[in-house]
Amino acid sequence: AIVVSNSRRWPLMIDPQGQANKWIKNMEKTSNLHTIKLTDADYVRTLENCIQFGTPVLLEDVGEELDPLLEPILLKQTFKQGGAICIRLGDSTIEYSKDFRFYITTKLRNPHYLPETSVKVTLLNFMITPEGLEDQLLGIVVAREKPELEEERNELIIQSATNQKQLKEIEDKILEVLSSSEGNILEDETAIQVLSSSKVLANEISEKQEVAAVTEKKINETRQEYTPISVHSSVLFFTISDLAAIDPMYQYSLPWFINLFINAIDNSEANDDISKRLVILTDFFTELLYRNICRSLFEKDKLLFAFLMCCNILKNQKKMNEEEWRFLLTGGVGLDNPHKNPYTWLPVKAWDEICRLNDLKAFDGLRQHFVSHEAGWKAIYDSSDPTEVPMPDHWDAKMTEFQKMVMVRCLRPDKITPSVQSFVRNNLGAVYVEPPPFDLPGSFADSSNITPLIFVLSPGADPMVALMKFADDQGFGGSKLSSLSLGQGQGPIAVKMLENAIKQGTWVVLQNCHLSVSWMPTLEKICDDLLPDTTHSDFRLWLTSYPSPTFPVPILQNGVKMTNEPPKGLRMNLVRSYLADPICDAEFFNSCKQPKAFKKLLFGLCFFHATVQERRQFGPLGWNIPYEFNETDLRISVQQLHMFLNQYEELPIDAISYLTGECNYGGRVTDSHDRRVIIGILEKFYNLPIVNDDKYVFSESGKYFAPKDGEYDSYLEYIKTLPLLAKPEVFNMHSNADITKDQKETNMLFDSILLTEGTGGGGGAGDKDEVLLEVSGGIIAKLPKSFDTEAALRKYPTAYKQSMNTVLVQEMGRFNVLLNCVRSSLTNLQKAIKGLVVMSQELEEVAAAVLNGKIPELWQGNSYPSLKPLGSYVNDLIQRLKFLQDWYDDGVPNVFWISGFYFTQAFITGVKQNYARKFTIPIDTLGFDYEVMDEDTSTEKPPEDGAYVDGLFVDGARWCRTRKVFAESTPKILFDTMPMIWMKPMKKLEIPEAPIYWCPVYKTSERRGTLSTTGHSTNFVIDMRLASDKPEMHWVLRGLALLCQLDD
Repeated sequence: AIVVSNSRRWPLMIDPQGQANKWIKNMEKTSNLHTIKLTDADYVRTLENCIQFGTPVLLEDVGEELDPLLEPILLKQTFKQGGAICIRLGDSTIEYSKDFRFYITTKLRNPHYLPETSVKVTLLNFMITPEGLEDQLLGIVVAREKPELEEERNELIIQSATNQKQLKEIEDKILEVLSSSEGNILEDETAIQVLSSSKVLANEISEKQEVAAVTEKKINETRQEYTPISVHSSVLFFTISDLAAIDPMYQYSLPWFINLFINAIDNSEANDDISKRLVILTDFFTELLYRNICRSLFEKDKLLFAFLMCCNILKNQKKMNEEEWRFLLTGGVGLDNPHKNPYTWLPVKAWDEICRLNDLKAFDGLRQHFVSHEAGWKAIYDSSDPTEVPMPDHWDAKMTEFQKMVMVRCLRPDKITPSVQSFVRNNLGAVYVEPPPFDLPGSFADSSNITPLIFVLSPGADPMVALMKFADDQGFGGSKLSSLSLGQGQGPIAVKMLENAIKQGTWVVLQNCHLSVSWMPTLEKICDDLLPDTTHSDFRLWLTSYPSPTFPVPILQNGVKMTNEPPKGLRMNLVRSYLADPICDAEFFNSCKQPKAFKKLLFGLCFFHATVQERRQFGPLGWNIPYEFNETDLRISVQQLHMFLNQYEELPIDAISYLTGECNYGGRVTDSHDRRVIIGILEKFYNLPIVNDDKYVFSESGKYFAPKDGEYDSYLEYIKTLPLLAKPEVFNMHSNADITKDQKETNMLFDSILLTEGTGGGGGAGDKDEVLLEVSGGIIAKLPKSFDTEAALRKYPTAYKQSMNTVLVQEMGRFNVLLNCVRSSLTNLQKAIKGLVVMSQELEEVAAAVLNGKIPELWQGNSYPSLKPLGSYVNDLIQRLKFLQDWYDDGVPNVFWISGFYFTQAFITGVKQNYARKFTIPIDTLGFDYEVMDEDTSTEKPPEDGAYVDGLFVDGARWCRTRKVFAESTPKILFDTMPMIWMKPMKKLEIPEAPIYWCPVYKTSERRGTLSTTGHSTNFVIDMRLASDKPEMHWVLRGLALLCQLDD
């Protein structure tokens, strides 16, 4: 308040919870405050009037940029004209009243205002603090539980303020008498009377203050008994406010939270014993909040929220160590590990993390114990449920449950999800790992005529069917429900629809709000203007939108949010398909002229639909790009199948396969390797054996097949007998794919939690600065000098017969850019920590990434693709630089480390070009044949033509060294190193025919990339023809590929 009323510049308040807005509106209530937004059509006119008449203005919800029109007001560029003070606003000059006051607020949580904006305003952070919220909640709970106590306290505060005011007046009076008295004051009768009456009054006030102080102490003691619930609830509020960092739709307002808190106080079981009452209230409110938040979270984030809530509560109770928490999320930050991995079965990444964990106080001595007690630790590594296996020796009794989870992170990261579930169940309760089901009536009950209901969409989800049915049940079907899909030009229609519905009390559904970004401010204003008195009590506004940062935050904060995701799991997916239109329609199901073929192929089609969706859970092993196949694709394919079987006597397998695989589903597929996958999957379900052979099965186990011709219900009965959790074999994948899926879930969980952590690190700022200085100093010390490209060009000049010279010089140039970026950013970060340069946003992001052990985005913009953690990335970069330096020092290598190139395609083109120029063959007629060499092949000299390459890894299978073909992966070993390969250039027509698999090579395990300016993918390198003794489609469905680098 002092800053706002006394600063020379107008205030801009960061106000995500609306605290500043509320305060200003209360403060200026009597001054005819005008509230405007930059999106208002007439905001300039309102501003002009207020400046002239001296009324205050509140400008709400500004973004990171302010309208240039406001500049004269912000800079107070007034001037005298005709004896009056004036200001120029746009094209008009208006009189400027000295009583005019201007307030600006923004709902952004962490805005970045440019210096030119910051210098024009006084930036104030109104983000509520934990202490401030605790005090608010304490006031609320005491007012509800002990209203007489809170009333007495409020009276005391007013009385105390009045007493203080009287004392001040007495002091002023005495000073006035003393200063105006002339001569001897003892002879001034009036002065003596004033002084003596003042003394009596002052004594009375002092006595009152003493009594008040005693009463206040008693009240505060009673109030303090309720402190635990206010502290607990404050922790919960900051947990949910951090969720917005994970998804822009996860927004919750403070008033909403406080209303829920009051609801919990009023509806929870009463008890005269305060300690018991607090336990009841704490449990009731925590569960109520969990249920309310859960309905607006995607499935993947429900466990994350419960885990965050659990950990934040424990941290607040000082039951969790911050260093251990950071280690669980990041695995620690380190560059080199001086200790050798003692066991062949233990992954290098796991050993590195164990060595870093040894530095934490609670784990001191772990590394030495690990080396000397192999059996105990290996039992945990080999177990199918490592959470149930006790830790070896004294470690089991010494470690807390959380510390055991940290050990699971090191040894078996794929089992973190069950470990987290167990941790939450044991610390919070079973209810927090069993999210409530989708409840449309419950959500509707929490809404009102001024509270919108928002469906947050996910791929494959369509809430409209459920909503239409619910509307019918509530008596709002047909003409009482208006629906509109937003898009270009639909805004005015939506406005008219809303105006009618608000008057008549009908329902309006506005679909796909994310597609109408420019109309969102209008929607926000309409929702803001909804008042209970002027809006029909039956009116409801339903909105659907995919997650979008442009969706209005106030609507999200005050609306009732819901997610309704498609069912997870193969069985549930099949059930959903059979219960959906048109399959569930008995007339449609039984009206085909070829009933046996239709029912068999229909089941195959539904199984195909479930398979293509469920493959997404395996990440890049399933699909390079996770496509959004949905119910519409299935519906059109079912109708086409029905139509074709009615029109043709013979089975038109090719026609329906083409329409389904290439058009309906294949139309979404943009990656050529994914196209192979979708055609391969469809071939299993759309074929003649499925119709003619009752013993035809979909998987090796024989559990999955198309049931015999029967009634509609017999198919549902069969589906219900299928396993709830489908094993990878039904997707034609190896059992190792489950480990990949689980590791993906773990990485997603920890990465999402890190987003909520911001730039926070263990301990205080000093600890973080030390870590940053140590790590950045270590990296800088390891980096070699930049390459001298001019010297390289002199030593390896551009030559007609040797294209590799050009490849070397170009690679050096690319790595120089990256080297300079890494070196300069770390040097500037060190200077910023020491206070020598400004800590820019860019440097803040570098610091946050270094603390989290991730590659900073600044580096990624200048780097080759990599998913490695920071330490491994730096070591990998140094190896690549050494590869080029050795090439420069010793000449063209006999074996090329293909993974070491920045731009691998240049090397491949160079190999082709050398061959084309040597034999004067057009380069576009050349291809490669590939020979995988024995491990004892001599590499003392390069091959006559082509090149030897190594450094590749097999993902989704392994290379059999004896038979020289791909073979199934060894259980639990996800990747295999590929032996050296001889890339032989030859004419495409001369490449020998052989049973092969066209094996794609990718730079990282992510596989998906984008097309760069060169026309090459940023991830895909080349397809290699490699020997296989199994049909090509077997490996296609396995997701087999070669990778240039692993993620460790």
